Amino acid sequence: MIKELTCIRCPIGCSLQVEMNGDEVVNVTGNNCPRGAEYARKELTAPSRIVTSTVRTIGGERDVVAVKTATDVPKGAMMDVIRALKEVEVQAPVHIGDVVLSDVAGTGVDIVATAENNRRG
Repeated sequence: MIKELTCIRCPIGCSLQVEMNGDEVVNVTGNNCPRGAEYARKELTAPSRIVTSTVRTIGGERDVVAVKTATDVPKGAMMDVIRALKEVEVQAPVHIGDVVLSDVAGTGVDIVATAENNRRG
């Protein structure tokens, strides 16, 4: 069976053709670099994503701060991650790279700040 994907690892967006034998990836074509083949194999066997969002900030210049997962999480856990983030409040100041939540939704992945939010002055 042949499955078709568009690679999302870079802006080129290669059209990939993935030959499958059951749940096993046999061959990947159409990729302009090794990242395309890696993406196709992972996407069809263990899909995962980076989750980006915001969390509430107490005492900050802004009411929220931008955050993301430090690494990708299983695609099936994305909604659990988002639900967990709704409950998070952090105290200002918040700095880029600060861990605002460890082991989100039991994934083993931390949530880190991707923006600054200083104390109200």
